[in-house]
Amino acid sequence: MDWLLTIGLGALWLGWQIVWVAPLPRQLRRGEVPTAPKGSPEAFSLFWIDQYGWLGLALLGFGLAAGLIGASR
Repeated sequence: MDWLLTIGLGALWLGWQIVWVAPLPRQLRRGEVPTAPKGSPEAFSLFWIDQYGWLGLALLGFGLAAGLIGASR
């Protein structure tokens, strides 16, 4: 099995788990999104939840691309 396929499937699995748990980042949501006053603990939490969502989407995209490239070899 090609290493790129293995790494791609692992990243795909981890990215899917994060996307399953974390909501979409607020930048990608439609309608009203939660906000908090600047500098508050709630704003800090919202920031990190958004980062977690972006990480999940990035891993999902990378895993899909690497898996497809590895499978085509």
